[in-house]
Amino acid sequence: MTKLDLHYVEPRLVELYDRANPRGADTDFYLGLAAELQAQTIVDLGFGTGLLTRELAAAGRRVIGVDPSPAMLAYARRKPGAERVAWVEGDSSALGTPAADLAMMTGNVAQVFLTDDEWATTLRHMHQALRPGGYLAFESRNPAARAWEQWNRETTYEKSYTPFGVVEEWLELVHVGDGRVRFEAYNVFDTGETLVVPSELRFRTLEEITRSLTSTGFSVAHVYGDWQRGPFVDTSRLMVVVARRN
Repeated sequence: MTKLDLHYVEPRLVELYDRANPRGADTDFYLGLAAELQAQTIVDLGFGTGLLTRELAAAGRRVIGVDPSPAMLAYARRKPGAERVAWVEGDSSALGTPAADLAMMTGNVAQVFLTDDEWATTLRHMHQALRPGGYLAFESRNPAARAWEQWNRETTYEKSYTPFGVVEEWLELVHVGDGRVRFEAYNVFDTGETLVVPSELRFRTLEEITRSLTSTGFSVAHVYGDWQRGPFVDTSRLMVVVARRN
C-alpha cells in the first residue's frame, strides 16, 4: 500500500483539507461525465473527504468510495449524504469486481503511485472493477508545465482563520529528478507548533500514461487540457484522461 502523507492522517489536517481543496471545476467535470455516460455504478478511488463521492451518490447511483486513510474515511462518514455511499477502507485491491460503469481517481491521486509497478497494479484493479466497455477517468499534472517551479513560500503562502486558530501554510520544493518531485508542506499553528509534511509525486508524460493504459487493457477515449474539455496541448497544465475498458 502507498505510504500516506500526514495530510491524510493527522486529524487537524484532515479537518482542514476541504479548505485547501474546495468544490470546483473538477467536481463539475466528473459530475458531468457521470451524467453523460449514464453511469449507475461508480467507484471512486482515493476519495479524500468524499465531497465528490457524496454528490455522485445524491442522484440515486450506486457509489463505492475506497480510500486507505482511516481518518479521511471517518471524516467522510460524518458528512450529510454519507449514508448513500458504500465506504471501504483500503487501496485499489479493495475495489473488487462491482462491474462499474465508471471508475475515477480525482485530486491528482494518479500521481501518488511512484513506481511503474504500483501504477500498473492500480490500473489492473481499476480494470477489474469495471464492466466491459466501462470508463476510467483521472487527471494528472502535465510535467511540461513544470508546476513545481511555483512550489515555494513566495507563491504559495496562505494565512487562514480555522477552528484550530490561525494557520499559516506554504510549500517548499526539495528535489526534482527521474520523473519525481519531492516537496514539503508547512503548517504553522498560532500555538507555535509547526507540522512539516514531506510528499513525493510522480509526473508521468502523456506518452507514459497512454502506454500504461494500453498495456492494461484500456483504450484512451479523450485527453483534455482543462476542466472545460479544451484540447490538450504541450503547455496545458493538466492532462484529464478518459479511457475505456476494452
